[in-house]
Amino acid sequence: MNLFRTKSISQIQADAAAGMTEHVGDAAPAGTLRRTLGVFDLTLMGIAAIIGAGIFAMVGKASYNGGPAVALLFVFTAVACAFSALCYAEFASRIPVAGSAYTYAYASMGEFIAWIIGWDLIVEYAIGNIAVAISWSDYFTGLLKGYGIDIPLHFTMDFLTAKRGYAAVTEAVAGGATVDALTTACSATDAAISCGQMDGYLAWLNAPKLGSLSVVCDLPALLITLVITTLVFIGIRESKFASNIMTVLKIGIILLVIFLGLNYVNPANWSPFAPNGVEGVLKGVSAVFFAYIGFDALSTTAEECKNPRRDLPIAMIASLVVCTILYIAVTLVLTGMVSYKMLDVGDPLAFVFGPEGANIPWVAGIIAVSAVIALATVFLVFQIGQPRLWMAMSRDGLLPKKFSSIHPKFNTPWFATIITGLVVAIPALFMNLTEVTDLASIGTLFAFVVVCAGVLFKEKEFKESGTRYVPYINSQFLLPIILIIVGYVIYYFSPTFYSDLITITPKDGETMLGAFSHKIPMIFFVIVSVLLVFFSLTKKLSLIPILGLLSCLYLMTELGVTNWIRFGVWLLVGMVIYFMYGYRNSHLNRDSEEASG
Repeated sequence: MNLFRTKSISQIQADAAAGMTEHVGDAAPAGTLRRTLGVFDLTLMGIAAIIGAGIFAMVGKASYNGGPAVALLFVFTAVACAFSALCYAEFASRIPVAGSAYTYAYASMGEFIAWIIGWDLIVEYAIGNIAVAISWSDYFTGLLKGYGIDIPLHFTMDFLTAKRGYAAVTEAVAGGATVDALTTACSATDAAISCGQMDGYLAWLNAPKLGSLSVVCDLPALLITLVITTLVFIGIRESKFASNIMTVLKIGIILLVIFLGLNYVNPANWSPFAPNGVEGVLKGVSAVFFAYIGFDALSTTAEECKNPRRDLPIAMIASLVVCTILYIAVTLVLTGMVSYKMLDVGDPLAFVFGPEGANIPWVAGIIAVSAVIALATVFLVFQIGQPRLWMAMSRDGLLPKKFSSIHPKFNTPWFATIITGLVVAIPALFMNLTEVTDLASIGTLFAFVVVCAGVLFKEKEFKESGTRYVPYINSQFLLPIILIIVGYVIYYFSPTFYSDLITITPKDGETMLGAFSHKIPMIFFVIVSVLLVFFSLTKKLSLIPILGLLSCLYLMTELGVTNWIRFGVWLLVGMVIYFMYGYRNSHLNRDSEEASG
């Protein structure tokens, strides 16, 4: 059994050509994708994918924990993403076919790792979009409520939240409380029953019945899924047009926030700059990184680009730079307009223009509309990416052939698009997936780590080929020096960091093993760092992919051991599917059997 059999770059390109013609133009032959995306389209698509819930919702929570210094966290995360973007650009320029990190892993580390990455990216694209659909529903219903349009709670809430809310309130009432008293007290910080639980109770109570079962479902989440999936099914040209319009509008709103907000900035709000120290700033890692997820989805559109070798690398890096500048500016404006202590809200951009801030109601209304648009563009780009990933895996035989079927009229992977729509729509109707954002983050970071490692595996081949996006910088002495400097900076700002790392202190009700488990991600990071230093000294590895790998791996450690366990279980399920179907049906396996036969 050869789990690490690889496909050469020339073989990948030949296989893609066999499945589709290298056709440039808007009229593509039947059975092929339509090449219609240029640099401008791709850059806007990258911005559309990156700027979403991160800037419209999560930047507030991150600023509350870290203060104005969160702007520096955006810089650090952008640098980590930039290292990964360069590695993506390296592969995209050499393997301009659909498949993203899956295809790159197939060329560098073998089929098994490629399958793991393909399975992992489902977390980022399809499962991540379930969370986006639910978030969009929340913003959309809030926007309608602002105009006096109320959709019944049982048609805007997921089944589990309503059921749990009903159970909690029923238990409280059985204990002697009244519904009116619980409703009045729900907004207090120490309330026994939260307002969200009260909404769940009312949704379950007033929902239509199917027998003894209450019919509670998130219809707006279903609506946006159907609309976006239909748009993606019809064609990339139509998707591009819609995405470009929404993205230009979204950028315009953000620029309005920045330049109008500058007039209301009070520099005194920037002091203290890091009120809760380094630890406070690092609490925002998950939220801040989630704000950058998306630029890698561009690489799934390689076969619909006019000139993918040139355009994809430029667009990925350009979108990352533009979004970083916007994020830093927005963070500084928000923390300058009001105190960071007031930003623990779900809609920080609208909040700072409300009564607590500049008190400009019409701006707050525009921002509410733009948040709905922003999430729709994120949804669109990810919904484009997932079917094309499945199409690439199907071409290699790891998924059934139907997943790589191209619609004769619309020139899109029609079957994979429909399945993606169902995978998102059905869970979004009934499930509460708040924690999916962390799972999406860890899945994306893992993909970044593998792509950076892939460049290291292909270093010799890339070095001999001439033009490259990741310049070779000898890490033999630079990496140890950089790690020593970083270690000293950590000690300077957090003197107890290293002692805390080796000290195991169980919390109330926690076992020693449970307390130790929280240290495992950081221990793993330290081991990988030591190994990379060793190989850098002995093999003279390239510095940039190592920095990308270590930066993303460190961000993974900040997501906690619980998310590592969930992610590990997800990968185990994927392995079972691979060994039951993928390995036997792989085209590489078929070719090797024919050769031996």
